[in-house]
Formats: sequence, C-alpha cells, structure tokens
Amino acid sequence: MSHPQPPKPAKLVIGLFTQKQERLAAVAVDLMESFGSIDMISPLFPFDFTTYYEKEMGFPLFRRIFVFKSLIQQDALADIKLKTNAIETLYSADGMRQVNIDPGFLLMERLVLATGKNFAHRIYIGKCIYADLTLIYQKNGYQPLPWTYPDYAHGSIRHFLTLVRNKYMEDLKEVQQ
Repeated sequence: MSHPQPPKPAKLVIGLFTQKQERLAAVAVDLMESFGSIDMISPLFPFDFTTYYEKEMGFPLFRRIFVFKSLIQQDALADIKLKTNAIETLYSADGMRQVNIDPGFLLMERLVLATGKNFAHRIYIGKCIYADLTLIYQKNGYQPLPWTYPDYAHGSIRHFLTLVRNKYMEDLKEVQQ
C-alpha cells in the first residue's frame, strides 16, 4: 500500500511570446503583481517553430521565460492559468491576443504546463484547465516527449530550464531548513 505524501512545492515558470519585445516588460510587471518577484529571466528566444499564431499575433514572435522566486503549491496551477488568461485579455486588441502566456511549474523530475485544451496526455486539474507533462528530467537534462511543443523541445530552452532546476534545488534546501 502506498502512503500519501504531500507534494514538494514547485518553481513557477511562465513562458510568454509576443511580436513586440517592448511588451515583455509591461507583462512582466503584471505577472509580478500577481505572483511576486522574478528570480530568473531567460534570454529572448525566437518563436519560429510554427505559423499557427501568425494570423492572430503577427510575425516574427519572440519567447521569454520568467521564473518566480516564491515556490508554489502544485495544486495552484489551475488558478494561475486563469490569472494569466486574464492578463492575456488585458493585452488583447480587437479580440486578438497580443501576448500568449503559458504558466507551468518545474520540479526536479518534470516540467508541467497549464492549458485549456484537452488531449490524450493531459490530465484535468479543475476549473477547465489541464496539466501538460511537457518535459521529464533524465540523463542530466530535461528530455522532450513525443507531444512536447517544439520550442520547449529545443536545446536552448531545455538548457535554460536545467539552470532553473539548479536554482530550484537551492530553494528547496532553504525551505527545508
């Protein structure tokens, strides 16, 4: 018989992409108002693995990942996704999003992103939100899965997330003291 254990707190990771790089700073302020101070910021990554968003958001698109200082409880992910959806709406114009915000959490063994879309590998977590197992940590790095979004599968983002994992391990030590 397994004995239920409380889950470890997680590192809040929020990826976003937009056409206008100057919009990133304004969105970061809104994210900090909701989720606290930012601990790490990724380099700017080109978001050019798909043309799916071009009609709505334009081209070229750029991704940046914000990592937050405070650890979160894993069961907060649905509420976090609803809040980031509201922030996306603030930046919409004529019913078109100007920024796409993808919240998730990082643990030592995986990266999970939140989405409103169901699929075979996604688990319903309440409030019309699903958890997408995006990457797993094996062999000294985060490894993509067959369904991993192409940008998250790319080596540069996975390398950044490994740096985030190192910071997360430090944060866990502080929490346990």
